[in-house]
Amino acid sequence: MTPTKDKELLDQEKQVAAQAALRWVRDGMLVGLGTGSTAAHFIKLLGQKVQAGELRIQATATSVASENLARQLGIPLVEPHRGLRFDLTVDGADELDPQLNLIKGGGGALLREKVLATASAYMLVIADSSKAVAQLGQFPLPLEVVSFALPWVMDAVAATGGNPVVRMDKNDPNKYAYSDQGNLLIDCHYGHLLNPSELAKQLKTIPGLVEHGLFLGLARAALVVREGQAQVLRAGAAPQPATDFAELP
Repeated sequence: MTPTKDKELLDQEKQVAAQAALRWVRDGMLVGLGTGSTAAHFIKLLGQKVQAGELRIQATATSVASENLARQLGIPLVEPHRGLRFDLTVDGADELDPQLNLIKGGGGALLREKVLATASAYMLVIADSSKAVAQLGQFPLPLEVVSFALPWVMDAVAATGGNPVVRMDKNDPNKYAYSDQGNLLIDCHYGHLLNPSELAKQLKTIPGLVEHGLFLGLARAALVVREGQAQVLRAGAAPQPATDFAELP
């Protein structure tokens, strides 16, 4: 199979996962909107339902890009405020393991993604088949870092074995990439992560490191497409067809 066909197949899987997730959005929900190509499919499908008058929901987005897309599609947006809790957040992942631990932040939105995931009653991950892995770590672990602290954060992360690299702007490789919050992005190359929870604790102690892309214990379920069918993955449970569930799994 050629790389182009591989990409086309994975994009089809992303659409199938997004469509399956839409089945569990209910009238009156407050919905967290994720970031990335898979989340964009979900936002577009959700926008179609809103425009057709089939769903009445409100939402908050994890990035400016997702916020702009939602606004273009007529999805009512809610600004962050105290007491705001989401019924459901639907987001993608760069990697997910059998316990539904995630690496996120490839799109640079990890801070806002983690804020919304933590403020949600239910986080549902949608992903193509390439994102499910036996062990986290092949995908570089993103970090959001305060600019002033960059050299010291790089030293501290290197001491954990992370081989940190500052992410460059995809439109200008001579400039650093920045998150929507104005923070620098670092990609750490650990290889396999044998103990993600211990690493998460270590990273949290580094001054100037705003957030890391390890999402541990936040996802309640994942919709991963295999052989064209959306399967529900839950920690410690065998995969089941998404069609087995009338409500959130």
